[in-house]
Amino acid sequence: MKFGRLGAALKHGYNAMTTRESDMLMDIGYQLMDENEVVEFEDVLQETAFVILTGDVEVQWDGKKEIMHRTSLFDEAPYCLHVPRGKKVVLKALKRSTVLVQKTENDRDFAPVFYRPADIQSPVFGSGMWYRTAERTVRTIFDYENAPYSNMVNGEVVNTPGCWSGYIPHNHPQPEVYTYQFDKPQGFGAAFIGDNAFKIEHNSWSEITGGYMHPQVAAPGYAMWYSWMIRHLPGDPWKKTRTDLPEHTWLLDENAKIWQPKR
Repeated sequence: MKFGRLGAALKHGYNAMTTRESDMLMDIGYQLMDENEVVEFEDVLQETAFVILTGDVEVQWDGKKEIMHRTSLFDEAPYCLHVPRGKKVVLKALKRSTVLVQKTENDRDFAPVFYRPADIQSPVFGSGMWYRTAERTVRTIFDYENAPYSNMVNGEVVNTPGCWSGYIPHNHPQPEVYTYQFDKPQGFGAAFIGDNAFKIEHNSWSEITGGYMHPQVAAPGYAMWYSWMIRHLPGDPWKKTRTDLPEHTWLLDENAKIWQPKR
């Protein structure tokens, strides 16, 4: 497990977080592009997902062209292009833009997929539980269900201010990476990985080795967005399976009695 910070402001170009040589088995980073800048990608070993975070980006592949647009991480679902190894992709920023790039090794060939916001599942979790203290929106771009040919999972969570996610505490054997943003740059929260606690800040990230629990919480007043990216293991893909910590499973009882202050 590991926690890292890129600082309050991203630098121009590629801002690396994890690498495939690490326990996370994925190359992950933010690509910050100036207006009219063109960046080409082609990886002979790795499948790649490009997720728009902010701005307007023209994306080209296989003679096709689409526009990825986003003004708010918190109020809009993303566009995403997902391509196999050996596929050339050209990004052109139509304004200053940021794109999340996720890669991992995959020797399977598959047809590129362009996801639009309408394609993204975005249910609200936790609104009827624990006095809404774990309310969050969970957006799944692709996982084993709709992309069984991939070795990756890519999604997003928007934490309601003051609320928890990844709750109840749970773990799974596959490695996972979270990359964080806040609606205000001074926003903060806390991540719990195993028995360790880390302060979450704007442009920070966490690396979660398989088997560690990983709940987290946003401070009151600050909405927290994070990308969640899982690497399937050989012969053991993540299929929404998780192991809840047994001492906390009583909270899953719809009749669980939770203390309330006496007024």
